[in-house]
Amino acid sequence: MTETDSQAQAANRVVARSTGMGKFQQSLRVAGHALIADEPEALGGLGAGPSPYDFLAAGLAACTSMTIHLYAERKQLALPGYAVEVAHSRTHAADCASCLTGSAPRIDRFDLRIVFDAPIDAATEAKVLDIAGKCPVHRTLTGASQIVTTVASTA
Repeated sequence: MTETDSQAQAANRVVARSTGMGKFQQSLRVAGHALIADEPEALGGLGAGPSPYDFLAAGLAACTSMTIHLYAERKQLALPGYAVEVAHSRTHAADCASCLTGSAPRIDRFDLRIVFDAPIDAATEAKVLDIAGKCPVHRTLTGASQIVTTVASTA
C-alpha cells in the first residue's frame, strides 16, 4: 500500500491515479477498496470499468435503496423486494427550460426508478417517493455543493 493509499483510508478520501493504460483509465482507492474507472470504448476509453458518471449514478442508486430500507425497517413497513435503477444523461438546456435554474447551457438529469417485485398501494408508493427524496446523495445532487481544489506536492 502506498502512502497515498493509506492517507486515503485514514482521511476517508478517494484517491484516483492514472494507470497509464489508455487515455482515461484510473485506479481508485476508496475506503480500502480498489476500483477501476474508465470511459466506454465508444468515447475513446478501454471500457475497463464504470465511467465517473456511472459511479455518480451508482452512488445515488445505492443511497436511495439504503434510505428506503432503513425507513421501512424503522417503521416496520413490510415492503416487497425492490431494486433502484438510475440512468444519467446530460440534456441541452433548451430541451428542459423549465428545469434550468442558472445560465448553464446543459443540465444533468438522473432518472431514478424504484422497481418493486410486487404491487404496492398508493399510500405506500407516496411514502416511498417522499423517503427516496430524503436520501443524502439525492440531497447533495439537488442542493448546492462547494468544491475546494488545492495543489500539493509529495516532495
